[in-house]
Amino acid sequence: MHISMIGIDHNRAPVDVRALFAFTRKLSGEAMERLKGCPGIDGCVILSTCNRLEIWASSKDGAPDLLGWLCADKEVEIEKYRDLFVSREDKDAVEHLFYLTSGLRSQIIGEDQIITQVKDALTVAREHFATDSVMEVLFRMAVTAGKRIKTEVTFSHGSRSVIHDAIEKLDRQGFSVRGKTCMVIGNGEMGKVASSALLDEGADVSVTIRQYRSGIVDIPWGCKRINYTDRMELFPRCDLVVSATASPNFTLRTEQVADATLFKPVILIDLAVPRDIEPEVGNLPGITLYDMDSFGSDRVLEEQQGSLEQADAIVREQMDEFYGWLDGRDVIPRLQKLQQDAVEDLYVRIEKTFRKAEIPDEEREKLEKTVRTAAGKVMNKMMFGLRDNLSPDGFMNCVKGLEMLYEE
Repeated sequence: MHISMIGIDHNRAPVDVRALFAFTRKLSGEAMERLKGCPGIDGCVILSTCNRLEIWASSKDGAPDLLGWLCADKEVEIEKYRDLFVSREDKDAVEHLFYLTSGLRSQIIGEDQIITQVKDALTVAREHFATDSVMEVLFRMAVTAGKRIKTEVTFSHGSRSVIHDAIEKLDRQGFSVRGKTCMVIGNGEMGKVASSALLDEGADVSVTIRQYRSGIVDIPWGCKRINYTDRMELFPRCDLVVSATASPNFTLRTEQVADATLFKPVILIDLAVPRDIEPEVGNLPGITLYDMDSFGSDRVLEEQQGSLEQADAIVREQMDEFYGWLDGRDVIPRLQKLQQDAVEDLYVRIEKTFRKAEIPDEEREKLEKTVRTAAGKVMNKMMFGLRDNLSPDGFMNCVKGLEMLYEE
C-alpha cells in the first residue's frame, strides 16, 4: 500500500497563488469524489486551509500523478506551478501529516486550529465516501496525536492562531487594540477566533452578520452585531478591520474604500484564502493592509524547546502505533497464505502414511483435519513469535524468505 501527497503552503507560494488551488468545503467534497473515481486511487483526502492545500491518496500500485490531476481539475498549466509544490510518499508523507496536525509545522508553533482543519477534512472525505481504511486510520491517528499534544503539552504562548500573532506584531509596532473600534467581517470559525481574540485584548468589536441569518446566528459574547450590508457605514469609524470569510467575492473592494470618508487611519487584516480584500485597497491613503503571509514566525523561543521535545515524543509514539497497524494490515494476508502453504506442504509429505494407515475412512478424515489444524497453530506460533522477537525489518525479511520457498 502506498501513501502519497502533494502540497503547496505559505512557505512555497504567496497567497494569490495558493488561492488558485484552494477548495471550499463543498468543492473539496466534489473534488474528492472525482479523484476517488480515478484508476488506482483507493482513498483520498483534500486538506484546504488558508495556509496550505494538500492532496492525499492511498493506492496499491505506485504513486498516482496527484499534481497532474489537480492542475487538470483546476484548469491551470502544470509546468507554471510544478516547482511550487512538494510531493511526499509513504513514511515521509506520514511524518509530515503527524507533525502538521500537531501544530509543529504551522506558521505559529503549537497552533491548534490545524487539528480542527484536519479533522474536518477527514469528515468531508467520509461524507463523500472518498476514504479507505488507510486514509481513515492515518488521519484519525494524526488527530489523536494533535489532541494529546494540546492537552499534555503547554507551549509558552498558549493556544495560538494567526490573529493572536497579528495582535502581538501590531502591539510591537505601537498599535494596541485596547479601546479601539474593530470590525470583524465574517462569523465563521476564523471570524469567531478573531472576534474573541480582539475582545480579550479590550477592543470594541462589531461582527458582520448576513441579514437573512441575523436572527439565528450566534456571535462571541460581548460583540456587537451589524448587518453585512451596513459594513461600509461603520468602516470609516474603525481603527481595525479583520475579514475572514469563505466568500468567492471581495468583502472590501477598492472603489468602496476609496469612496469612504475616513476619520482616521485604518488597519486591515485579510485572513482569507482566496483573499477577502482587494489587494489594491492597500495602496489607498490612510490604509494599511496585511494578509495571511504578513504574520507568523519560524522562531522557536528558548522556553519552547522543552515543549517541542515533549510534543515530538508524542508524535513518534503515535506514528509507531500507525506503522504497527499498517504493517499488520499488510502482512496478515501474507501470513495467512504462508500458513496455508506450510500446512499443505506438511500434508503432502505425510499423505502416503495416512493412506497406508489401517483405520476407517471416517477416522482418517478426522485425523487429517486434526493434523492440519495443529500444523496451522504451530505455524502461527512460530510466525508471531518471530514478529515479537525480531526487529520489524528482520521479521519482514523472514516473511519474504519463507514466501520464496513456496513460489511457483
